[in-house]
Amino acid sequence: MITKITPIPRAILFDLDGTLADTAPDLAAAVNLLRATQGLTPTPYETLRPVASSGAKGLIGAAFGLKPEDEGYEALRITFLNNYAAALSVESRLFDGVIDLIHGLSKHNLAWGIVTNKAARFTEPLISQIGLHEAGCVISGDTMPQPKPHPGPLLEAARRLNIAPQDCWYVGDDLRDIQAGHAAGMHTVAAAWGYCGEVIPHSWGADLIAYTPLQLLECIEYRFLA
Repeated sequence: MITKITPIPRAILFDLDGTLADTAPDLAAAVNLLRATQGLTPTPYETLRPVASSGAKGLIGAAFGLKPEDEGYEALRITFLNNYAAALSVESRLFDGVIDLIHGLSKHNLAWGIVTNKAARFTEPLISQIGLHEAGCVISGDTMPQPKPHPGPLLEAARRLNIAPQDCWYVGDDLRDIQAGHAAGMHTVAAAWGYCGEVIPHSWGADLIAYTPLQLLECIEYRFLA
């Protein structure tokens, strides 16, 4: 655990995919179903998992080698999202230790919420199906005009919780999460247990790097004992 954080938080805000929930298996299944309908062999899960936090852009890029500006990308994106909507939580689950982390936040009367770039059509049913329905607020990718790394979604979460941004920690497994947190004036935590893409979390400039949810909880509890 690497940390520069000193203040006690009043709220912890979390990214969803790759931070609270391991959703990569169902995201990979959705894009491989798309490949199957075109007579293609599945893309290895080991190739898809690191880009799961990037959603359709990352998964279609890895599975088909296409970018959003390429011809044919948009049709693939629509079908991929429909595939995913039909099977949101077949294999998705909370990461080990997340339930204990959330219980620990409640013990210390800390508010918590979710700020994700996942569209609300997926976020809302998923959080109910995997046990995150007690979040104090949920900000989806289409809740605000601009998604992360813009700070707007995080600032809206703080507003809904009625807690100043500087009293919030934001936890995520992607560089854009740390960028958004810094832009919002929050303390940032790199969730090294998540997907993390191809970038090493040590280079992101986060205030804290935690390797497990329980390690994050230990860090939070240390602040209350210090």
